[in-house]
Amino acid sequence: MTLPLAAASDYQYEEVPAALGMGMLIFILVGALLMVASLWKIFTKAGQPGWAAIVPIYNMIVMLKVAGKPTWWVLLFFIPLVSLIMSILVTLALVGKFGKGAGYAVGIILLPIIFLPMLAFGDAKYQDGPPPLN
Repeated sequence: MTLPLAAASDYQYEEVPAALGMGMLIFILVGALLMVASLWKIFTKAGQPGWAAIVPIYNMIVMLKVAGKPTWWVLLFFIPLVSLIMSILVTLALVGKFGKGAGYAVGIILLPIIFLPMLAFGDAKYQDGPPPLN
């Protein structure tokens, strides 16, 4: 005995409610705004222009300057896989300039939406010069 195949028009597809999609969009926009505000505050704490946080590529140059790394490193961010290593090195240098350790850098890498605002809006002070020896 064979069962008849159902036509494609016989199936009912459930649509994702528009409210869910709108909620996700709002969540993403709020997260992006929080990241921009955090980067803006980090730059101003370091004596750099805050508006640099919203300018592509220039924000990488300012981040390198804040982290105390050479400006030419920005070229390395355009090489696949090398950019991942460079991001880790710059993050380590950045948190070091604010008196934080490697554990805090791991936090920024894994949970930036939590740790970047903590660095930006917390009581961490930018320390220009070499990091202190512990």
